[in-house]
Amino acid sequence: MARIAVVGSVARDEVIKLDEPLREGTHLSGTPAGARLGGGAACTAVPLAYAGHEVAVFGSIGDDDVGTELLAELAATGVITTPIVRLNQPSTRSLILLDNFGERTIVNVQRTHEEKPPRRLLEWHADCVYVRSRRLDLGPLLAEQAATAQVIAHVPPSADGMRPAHVLIASASDVGPELLEDPFAAGRRIAGDVLQWIVVTHGARGAVAHGAGTVLEVPTRKVSPVDTTGAGDSFAAGLVHALVGGAPMAAALTCAVDWGAEATLWESSVLPQAAVAALLQ
Repeated sequence: MARIAVVGSVARDEVIKLDEPLREGTHLSGTPAGARLGGGAACTAVPLAYAGHEVAVFGSIGDDDVGTELLAELAATGVITTPIVRLNQPSTRSLILLDNFGERTIVNVQRTHEEKPPRRLLEWHADCVYVRSRRLDLGPLLAEQAATAQVIAHVPPSADGMRPAHVLIASASDVGPELLEDPFAAGRRIAGDVLQWIVVTHGARGAVAHGAGTVLEVPTRKVSPVDTTGAGDSFAAGLVHALVGGAPMAAALTCAVDWGAEATLWESSVLPQAAVAALLQ
């Protein structure tokens, strides 16, 4: 199994179940449905740890009770938490507005922000680095990492040279036509010449991987979503798991789509251990 570093956030997700779909300009009612472990880094790292990889999260949390709880919950899954720094700030919190079709809207209400990029990443000697962060200052650090490890990064940010990486992942709903019209060319601008693939997810339609002169498309299986929170992060975890295992992109894309679809069937931000075990069979 691989040694994987995940850069990004660990958050407390506070869920509100809406009585009707979210609509602009309306008064809605909902029911609090509890709090749970969330954040892009946690939601990607935990399934990878359940799959047997050695996984560490590089990020920050607050020096408060919420941060203490989040650290304990994350460590209990097998994820290495020692690279997470504690800051004199409130811990990251998000509101998850979940409608009765399983669609989620995320409202970030608090962000713990580390002042400088986590250069301690270079000392951990990962086989693969996955980046789920919108920090604008990670480019130089990722360029250094790309010389010794496989780098897989989520976009946005999508400015030129912002994400030196071998593989980029983008959601079609998060990016504009300038990327979707020619994804590989746009990816090369964002990642540089090291880029091999840019993967674009299309929700219930599946995902498409764009390489140099190659396009691979995998549809998703039909499901009745319960909770779509974290589905994109589970997709990324499946992709990383397959790629670090040596799978070609076609097989890795199929694995990623399966993991992402499975995540929608659970009331959780993080893909549960039982689900990962079933996916690995």
